[in-house]
Amino acid sequence: MPPTSRNLVRRCFAVDLHDDPGLIAAYRRWHEPGGPPAAINAAIRADGVESLEIWLVGDRMFMLMDLDTEKAPDPEVKRARDAANPEVTAWDRLMASFQKPLPFAPEQTWVEMERIYALGEQP
Repeated sequence: MPPTSRNLVRRCFAVDLHDDPGLIAAYRRWHEPGGPPAAINAAIRADGVESLEIWLVGDRMFMLMDLDTEKAPDPEVKRARDAANPEVTAWDRLMASFQKPLPFAPEQTWVEMERIYALGEQP
């Protein structure tokens, strides 16, 4: 369900995993309850993220994030804070080893998507 608070915005991202059943299974295990280190969940929450879900089909993933814009830090502040946190940088490196950039964005993972349809906006 989309966010209803004035301060919440939904952001959606996509990335692929390497098409290897063993790697995909390991990635899934890392994301089971208790899988991500507590510092990762704390860092996500500190960024103003109220809700975050990752969905998987085949080797393609979608991330749905509800962000409180009043609590979210400036993107440069977030980048600096994440870069200074060894647990976040280690997690990012580990997750990147499973991920394969989308063909049209070869230099990045988790590409932000553009919403092009909302039923609630239709007549």
